[in-house]
Amino acid sequence: MTQNTPNSESHEPETIPLQKTPETEFVTPPAIPPATAEKEEQEQKQGKTPPVSQRLTSLDAYRGFVMLAMASGGLYIANAVRNSPEILQQYDGTQWESSWKYLWQTLSYQLSHVEWTGAGFWDLIQPSFMFMVGVSMPFSVRKRKQKGDSTLRIWGHAIFRSVLLVALGVFLSSRSGPHTNFTFANVLCQIGLGYLVVFFYVNRSFVTQLIGVVTILGGYWFFFYQYMPAEAELTAVKNYLTEVKHLDESEWTQFSGFGEPWNKHTNAAASVDRRLLNQFPRYEEPYQGQKFWVNHGGYQTLNFIPSIATMLFGLMAGQLLMSNRLDKMKVKWLLQAGLICFVISMLLDTSIWPVNIAQWEWHLVPIVKRIWSPGWAIFSAGWAFWFLAVFYWIIDVKGYKKWAFPFVVVGMNSIAMYIMAQLIRPWIQKSLEMHLTTVDKMTGWSVAGSLFSSDCPYAPIAVSATVLFVLWLICLWMYLQRIFIKI
Repeated sequence: MTQNTPNSESHEPETIPLQKTPETEFVTPPAIPPATAEKEEQEQKQGKTPPVSQRLTSLDAYRGFVMLAMASGGLYIANAVRNSPEILQQYDGTQWESSWKYLWQTLSYQLSHVEWTGAGFWDLIQPSFMFMVGVSMPFSVRKRKQKGDSTLRIWGHAIFRSVLLVALGVFLSSRSGPHTNFTFANVLCQIGLGYLVVFFYVNRSFVTQLIGVVTILGGYWFFFYQYMPAEAELTAVKNYLTEVKHLDESEWTQFSGFGEPWNKHTNAAASVDRRLLNQFPRYEEPYQGQKFWVNHGGYQTLNFIPSIATMLFGLMAGQLLMSNRLDKMKVKWLLQAGLICFVISMLLDTSIWPVNIAQWEWHLVPIVKRIWSPGWAIFSAGWAFWFLAVFYWIIDVKGYKKWAFPFVVVGMNSIAMYIMAQLIRPWIQKSLEMHLTTVDKMTGWSVAGSLFSSDCPYAPIAVSATVLFVLWLICLWMYLQRIFIKI
């Protein structure tokens, strides 16, 4: 395990707390004649050649933006709107009534997961993070080769990283229970399970990588399409959901006809989990001899297979950014790649269309984030390509970098932020309430009384924003102390 500094090339998002070191190893580039150096500098300013050994701030900024969104918890907006109807009713009977309700309903939708098909902003956080894992790989490999690492050592590190990510994912999934929770739907587990496959494709040709994407997504689609659940298993699952969880048939009837293999709890990946996860120690009450029956959100272990395609899309983007193409051509390719992904995914499933057209409805490859359907892998990659293009164009091409500093601070310690958001958010909130209450008593202020008021429907939103700010301050402190930790 090593550390990184902001002057190095690595864009690795996989980080874990370690120790601080006073110095950074780096590779000194060969001497360049003054005339050549001056010529290259002029060409770089004109966008003719890519800068040598320059860290792309846009990658850190995009990753930081994604991790801040994740750590925000949606600022509790969706729960606040659902639990406090007075928020929507605040401007009833005024000219602002419809606009006010539309604003909060839109925020609620965008900052929560969709039930099954479709997508909101909140659904794009995980694929963006996984996409950035792929983007970072060629930069990481190049840095290690410059340091003189052998191919065997680089692969050994990749294997270690893969195993550690899975272990860390299981650890975080077990934080709220008395026993180890062997589940692999956590994003870190998903990255770890597919990491070595993606690593195999680093520095290979675009055609080879594209063949890999098509093979993975096509094979996974067929795996779902051909699956027919055994009648006994199907009956048992339905009985479990109705008798034990008291849910109705809407829990497993999202599609009919051609799209039926992608229904919740009755699909091929769900069946694999009923066999796989019961092989691990579990502490649920058994039902008909089994302890694990369904993941209540519909997430499955095998999601990591189509997620490999998401990371491969990112790998393609990373190698594009490392290439000698003009900056404007890189942006153009990223935008075109995103557009192609949108067109393909919308041809495969009409549920993602912004408008409904009568008699135009089909679900050849349903776009479902919770099972990471092939359609979802393509659709979400389209957004990731576009987000990356915007960040790259504004920050590294046009040079507007100062505004991105709050994101960069988080992006350079992304896993540290992820772990803190998973483990210490409740502790930060409890500590804030305790200490602010003490300050109020000493000064006569009412900061804690206002922030943690049970009478104010906006208080949970304010608390969530405050906790997020504290997390960001921790990342800022690490940045100023030059602590940049990675596996």
